[in-house]
Amino acid sequence: MARPHGRSGVVNPALEFRIRKIMEKVESASLWKISELAAELNLSESRLQHLFKETTGVGLGHVLTEQRLQRAALLLTGTNMRIKEIAAAVGYEHTSSFTRAFEQRFAQPPQAYRRAGRERKC
Repeated sequence: MARPHGRSGVVNPALEFRIRKIMEKVESASLWKISELAAELNLSESRLQHLFKETTGVGLGHVLTEQRLQRAALLLTGTNMRIKEIAAAVGYEHTSSFTRAFEQRFAQPPQAYRRAGRERKC
């Protein structure tokens, strides 16, 4: 992780601490929303996203979406939950939004991913 610098180029310990906290929370097993992380860390959403991208080089929204979809992939192959239930479990209000995001990430719809995962296990 890059070390956060203030305007003077000197490492800001308070900022470094905040960024460590951001990383701990993002890497935890919890599924966070940007608004929840911002409130938890007492930052505006835009400041949080800026710090995260500046530090990691990756957008926070992208990382959180990837976590949700990876968890969904595990649930698809490891449980008998309905796709609608999985969508809700990983934070999607609408199954159609989940299906679209999943297909974009894994190049196949959730149903096909589940079938392929079960065939690999046999």
